[in-house]
Amino acid sequence: MQTLIDFITFKDPNVIYVVLGMICINTSSAVIGTFAFLRKRALIGDAIAHALLPGVCLGFILAGDKNIIYLLGGAFLTGWLATFLVDYIVNQTKIKQDAAIGIVLSTLFAFGIVLMSVIQNGDYANEGGLNNFLFGQAAAINKDEVYIFGIILLVILVATYFFYRAFLSISFNYDFAASAGLPVKTIEFVLTSLTVLAIAAGIQALGVVLMSALIITPAAAARFWSNNLRVMLLIAVVFSVFSGVLGAYVSYANAGVPTGPWVVLILSLITIISFVFSTKKGILYRILLANKNKRKIFTENILKSIFQWHEKKQKDIAEPFAAADLLSVRLFSTRELNKGLVKLKQKGLLVADGTKFYLSAEGIVESKRIVRLHRLWEHYLLRRTSMDENHVHAGAEAIEHVLSPEIEKELEKELGILGIPKDDY
Repeated sequence: MQTLIDFITFKDPNVIYVVLGMICINTSSAVIGTFAFLRKRALIGDAIAHALLPGVCLGFILAGDKNIIYLLGGAFLTGWLATFLVDYIVNQTKIKQDAAIGIVLSTLFAFGIVLMSVIQNGDYANEGGLNNFLFGQAAAINKDEVYIFGIILLVILVATYFFYRAFLSISFNYDFAASAGLPVKTIEFVLTSLTVLAIAAGIQALGVVLMSALIITPAAAARFWSNNLRVMLLIAVVFSVFSGVLGAYVSYANAGVPTGPWVVLILSLITIISFVFSTKKGILYRILLANKNKRKIFTENILKSIFQWHEKKQKDIAEPFAAADLLSVRLFSTRELNKGLVKLKQKGLLVADGTKFYLSAEGIVESKRIVRLHRLWEHYLLRRTSMDENHVHAGAEAIEHVLSPEIEKELEKELGILGIPKDDY
């Protein structure tokens, strides 16, 4: 607890720089990474991140020391070179994008390792810590770097504000944006430049190996929670900043534990939780929804069978029936049928009368509705499609459970045009 209090109160003056640096880096990455994710260019972030290493080394060679301006400038140039090379290879050859990314990533990363070896074995002073750009060292963030990261964040936020609609257009429908007269090449240039800038800023904290995760993972997690881009951007930023601050705390509380891997692990855990528990898109929600639909379809099939049995026996729909009677109409599992009847009774659609049942007023209406929808769709398939008569029943069996009242009215209108009276369905 004391460690947490010390961290929150910034007892160690360096902690505030680490926290502010992580907030700036993670916010920048989440905002610009959301557009990269939506454009299905997740792997390009990996290529850029690995391509930054030779730029960092060249910046160090030019500056003669670890000047953050030179390091970021070199990283930005080689990052842009990586995106240019990937696009050039894809456009000028038959090589696919994933293969092009692999070629560029491995080549530039290998070149960076060679340059780093040259620096470490050469007559260069103050090269210590340069290899931290491989895996990151958030604890090394200082006051001057926080200012630079803040400026980069401001540039990205301002550009996103002014180019929001343009970014939105090319992210969701590039061809439409081009046909609408938008300068898509210029917009792509701005978006790619911001992506390179965000990744270049993040290599100080996470390194070239893990930086691509900070670009894509927050957006991937946020996508499970919203279809609205503005909301998605906000959620991605919250997830990213939370993981950055928590990762910094774990590193602070455990000496020798690097921040970058913990940030990525926390982000990955958030993504897994989102994948399982998010509403509407989560795997648990979909399982529950599938089971709910399965139960609904089963009880509706029972109601339909009740109507069909009365129709087959030429009995009034209100007359009682036994569970066994329904087996002559449809093949049910006896155990599942009894459970379904109990469920319908609980809903007030069936009334028990000793060992027999009869439909309530609501149950009569519901059973007629289901049979009517089934026959509506059968008529439509027979009249408007080339489907064989022997196959329309199976098609209607599936669709009758999902027909909305609006579609029902459209079908009635369509069949009315064909001269089919309502009594026929």
